[in-house]
Amino acid sequence: MSGQTSALPETPAPLTRQLAAHLAAPVSEGDRARAGLHLLDWAGCAAAGRAEPAGRILLSGMDATASARAFAWGGLGNILEMDDVDKRARLHPGPAIIPAALALAIETGAGGEALLSAIVRGYEATIRLGRATGNAHYALWHTTGTCGAIGAAAACASLLGLSEEETAHALALALSQSAGLWQTRHEPASMGKQLHTAAAARAGLEAARLAAAGFLGPLTILEGPQGFFAAMCPGAEPGGVAAPMPGWRIHEVSFKPWPACRHAHAAIDAALALRAEAGAPGPEETIRIETYQDALVFCDKPAPRTVIEAKFSLQHSVAVTLLRGAPQLSDFATEALGNPEIAGLRARISVAATPEFNDAYPARFGTAVTCGARRIAVPDALGDPENPVTEEQVRAKAASLFQAGGISADVAAALITEAPAASPRFLALIQQVLA
Repeated sequence: MSGQTSALPETPAPLTRQLAAHLAAPVSEGDRARAGLHLLDWAGCAAAGRAEPAGRILLSGMDATASARAFAWGGLGNILEMDDVDKRARLHPGPAIIPAALALAIETGAGGEALLSAIVRGYEATIRLGRATGNAHYALWHTTGTCGAIGAAAACASLLGLSEEETAHALALALSQSAGLWQTRHEPASMGKQLHTAAAARAGLEAARLAAAGFLGPLTILEGPQGFFAAMCPGAEPGGVAAPMPGWRIHEVSFKPWPACRHAHAAIDAALALRAEAGAPGPEETIRIETYQDALVFCDKPAPRTVIEAKFSLQHSVAVTLLRGAPQLSDFATEALGNPEIAGLRARISVAATPEFNDAYPARFGTAVTCGARRIAVPDALGDPENPVTEEQVRAKAASLFQAGGISADVAAALITEAPAASPRFLALIQQVLA
């Protein structure tokens, strides 16, 4: 024997620590500018959502603490189904991350640059985790609920100036509270979907505060034998959480132009193109929607009975678009559901999942609509990075949502001007709007 010993293999750091290290990277002015657009987009969604029954209930129990604001505001942005979405993660980062960061920034007096940088880091954490969860997770779990808290924690850790080690504990504590089951969507009256985003926002904020005080979390919560991936994500790809990647994922997030489930958006785009070509369908023409399987799982509802079912109905979304043009919030209201012309056209629409779109999903949310002899395919929904909206379209969407929420024209104009920089005036106005 030589007397020499073999070096033991190095044990990799827990994924929470590796992710925390990635989140410590610098955030550029361009990254913050992008975060400012998402802040504006969320503000519009929240302002309109506050007037809905779920919004009124959430705000009725809110006090002036950051935790209470994170919870109440966390539910508002998802109510109208117009919140931003990362298609590969199949989740909505804005409604869980922005309310937590905003509430904490208001409480601590953080500046706009710090708030926007925190939002960038929060989106990164949630999207990385969401993309790693896999198809089996999404089949049962509302990924925004299960992955939103880790992003809220990352954003709040950034605002609190936590070290990488403290940030890792904040991420672990947030993730240990992960929850959100899709059963909520099977009951049209349920407001549970908004509870998922509200709880994620509050959990992330409180996790960051606890970590700042020295409260320790289970750092192997992701990869451990009884951790997140083992319990909730068969077929997951854990390595994606901490893999080196250029840039920040916030630039890959989609804006939603239409007030419906994202799985219906490419169908709406195709229907708009058909209408532009030849007007509304004739009385004898049948309509066929070809899409991917998840779009049918979530949105095959030929006879929606409620507003939320209409927003999750391919048939209703296409019918109102072919008949009326670009869909508005009113097209999904109760009055539209019973409209005989809309109901009659819905009944003539068939849906199917096809290899053309199944094979490209979830990298691409594509759909084709055929009306009579005319067929138009949309490989990427409007608002996706491959088919982007303009900054002006984001501002116009926000303006329409502020109007729908009963916000005065002067206040709406100020919010649209000030949100991209997260200015002190924006922080003051949004508190008044969401009081």
